[in-house]
Amino acid sequence: MGRAFEYRKATKMKRWGHMARTFTKLGKQIAIAVKTGGPEPENNPTLRALIATCKRENMPKDNIERAIKNAQGKDTSDYKEVTYEGYGPHGIAVFVDTLTDNTTRTVADVRSVFNKYSGNLGNQGSLSFLFDHRCVFTFKMKQGVEMDDLILELIDFGVDDEYDMDEEEGEVTIYGLPTSFGDIQKYLEENGFEITSAEFTRIPNDLKDVTPEQRETIDKMVERLEEFDDVQNVYTNMKPEE
Repeated sequence: MGRAFEYRKATKMKRWGHMARTFTKLGKQIAIAVKTGGPEPENNPTLRALIATCKRENMPKDNIERAIKNAQGKDTSDYKEVTYEGYGPHGIAVFVDTLTDNTTRTVADVRSVFNKYSGNLGNQGSLSFLFDHRCVFTFKMKQGVEMDDLILELIDFGVDDEYDMDEEEGEVTIYGLPTSFGDIQKYLEENGFEITSAEFTRIPNDLKDVTPEQRETIDKMVERLEEFDDVQNVYTNMKPEE
């Protein structure tokens, strides 16, 4: 498996330990998708992709349907995607993706955690060079399709040549440029591939080793950040635990 897969696997295992918060954050993303493209998944590709991700995260069908219904009555026009980045304890880079309708509140919350753990919150974009921003699709592989041939076609749609194959589940995970999300989704759907997950992620390109004691402190900081409803994802360049 590649570097990207191992990092994402480690972070997802932690996320699955906080399922209730994950459902809340997915519900907020559904609200934005519904307001932007409507409540019908067949006419809203972003919503279709989100529903696939919800299912993969084991979000119950009733919860998904309720989130779509509730979204039609909410005002999400003020929501903004804002990133915060800086260094946490032991020089570990920390990148925080948020979706907020009150940036004053959100930056205060994020800064308070950085301060508590002796970190330093930097300017937006100051640490972007340490993380590769990618869209990620996981889909069921079809019989008779050669993976190398498929990747060669997908490269024209902004997909990286690195991919991960889960032979036990019969699934493939590919990585692409964020701006290519719609094109990649369209290609997979039009060619009959069942998408089981679609999302955006940030993959560190310079992983740092830490001691068990340092890892414990950094994990606590990440967990504290993830407790805020506005925070969607937290990434670090800490090397995953073996």
